[in-house]
Amino acid sequence: MQHSAPPLFRQGIPALLKLIVCLSISIALMLIDFRFKALDPIRNNINWVLRPLEYVMMAPRNIFEAGSEYFTTRSTLDQENQTMKVRQAELSLLANQSEFLMVENQNLRDLMALQKQVPFKTLPVEILFNPPNPISQRIVINRGTNDGLKLGNPIANDSGILGQVVRLYERSAEVSLLEDRDFAVPVQVARNGLRAAVFGAGRGNPLELRYLPVASDLEVGDILITSGIDGVYPPGFAVAVISKIERNADKNSSNVFCVPVAAVNRYRQALAFLYDPQFDAKAPTINNKSVNGQPLTNTPGRRQTRARGMQ
Repeated sequence: MQHSAPPLFRQGIPALLKLIVCLSISIALMLIDFRFKALDPIRNNINWVLRPLEYVMMAPRNIFEAGSEYFTTRSTLDQENQTMKVRQAELSLLANQSEFLMVENQNLRDLMALQKQVPFKTLPVEILFNPPNPISQRIVINRGTNDGLKLGNPIANDSGILGQVVRLYERSAEVSLLEDRDFAVPVQVARNGLRAAVFGAGRGNPLELRYLPVASDLEVGDILITSGIDGVYPPGFAVAVISKIERNADKNSSNVFCVPVAAVNRYRQALAFLYDPQFDAKAPTINNKSVNGQPLTNTPGRRQTRARGMQ
């Protein structure tokens, strides 16, 4: 009795032989290709055919990556641009603040130098605000009766007279500026000693010298200084510069217009003069500065007291 092999075994032996043969051929081809590069032409031709297909297949991914990178870069640039704008605004603000502090520091230095020159007591003051009155030219300062301030005390800076205290409170005071309407200061011409009174004509208007005959010895550019005859202002401080003279021979009168020497609306710091004529009237006066910073001579009769640059 004969036994035949199972069908699965009979089918498996040829398949195994075929696998071995295929592996042998593959290994042989790999060795031949590795040694002699025999398959390179075939590989190049296949790559030449498949490369366009590869580009076409990769196009959606490349487009997606490029769009995503573009929008990401655009968003990043917008954020950086906004950050740079904010930084630029901050730097501009710091630059403006630095310039303001430099100007304020120079003004304080000038006031300290003025304090050392005057022979009477002074009180540093700071301008707080302007009262809401468009007609009057007044300011409010941060000193009052508690600080020893009195009615009539002059207010000045390193250039000249600014105004006078007209109303007092415990911790503040109102100051009427030179430009306030009908505000008067007794003055004299530094060049020849001619006495007069300078009056304010309202905000934005030039000061006026009133009640002067047509033959008065006045010239454009003459410096007007305090005469001290009223007992309020110490003598020798610059007040204004004559800017225009209109002589009317028929009426024997002159219309004389002036501009203040001190910048009445520029700085926040000033000095209050605690001037007492009984004790300080004989004290020597100081040299003031003209509009362009040149020193003025307060001695009457000197031609050099005209401000340079005035026509």
